[in-house]
Amino acid sequence: MTLADRVPAPALVLTGIVSVQLGGALAQTLVPVVGAGGSVVLRLLFATGLLLVLVRPRWRGHPPRAWATVGAFGVALGLMNFAFYGSLAHLPIGVAVTIEFVGPLALAASLSRRLLDGVAVLAAAAGVVLISEALAVPVAQLEWTGILLALTAGAFWAAYIVLSRRAGSQFPRLEGLALAMVWATVLMLPFGVASVPTWTGATVLKGLGIAVLSSALPYSLELLALRRLRPQVFGVLLSLEPACAALAGLVVLGQRLAPGQVAGMALVVAASTLVLGLGARGEPEAVTGT
Repeated sequence: MTLADRVPAPALVLTGIVSVQLGGALAQTLVPVVGAGGSVVLRLLFATGLLLVLVRPRWRGHPPRAWATVGAFGVALGLMNFAFYGSLAHLPIGVAVTIEFVGPLALAASLSRRLLDGVAVLAAAAGVVLISEALAVPVAQLEWTGILLALTAGAFWAAYIVLSRRAGSQFPRLEGLALAMVWATVLMLPFGVASVPTWTGATVLKGLGIAVLSSALPYSLELLALRRLRPQVFGVLLSLEPACAALAGLVVLGQRLAPGQVAGMALVVAASTLVLGLGARGEPEAVTGT
């Protein structure tokens, strides 16, 4: 049993959530310089390089079914990030995050078999809306291009959850993730080539930081967690991301929380706690790769 196997799966997910928020704060300073495509490519290039060095995946001996999983996983990874960054050009970030969250929440609802699971999903959805203050933005001001991009990002996010779990069962350690990241990088390269002339030393360092915080570390932790965690539990746990973002804004940026946001955070935490309590009695056995 490895050290990661001794850490509770929910703790791995929560660590990944914190890491993503730190990476997001760093990305806010990079996107205006190299654009969405350049940011995604920098992030994927460095994250893929790190994983290939650390994991050293085998390129031979995998059945066609496993390669199909890796290919689909890579597509989901690349397009999830690219669609979300694209939506930020048309929507306020709170609205984009809320719309994107339709993906994992819909996944959690579709996999639910108990009434309390459904109640938790509804509570988490309401909490996400309150935290993001999406209701404060008039519908007339929303751009449908941004809405469609955010919904697309959410759909690929749901696919990422399912495919990450599948890759974790078909490949040992983090090999499936490393190979999927290669496909995602190849897929996204054409969208970031134009930004290459703007890459400076500072830009590259920021890209490396974002790669570690937003891709390599959280994706690895999530893949390990999904080997021992029900997807519907994972989907609701991810609803803690807006709450963490709101807290980061308060602590790092001095942004005050509105009463509605505090209420939303309480709903999300309550929903995650409820699902965790149910999942503790029904989690599947750990799945190990071959």
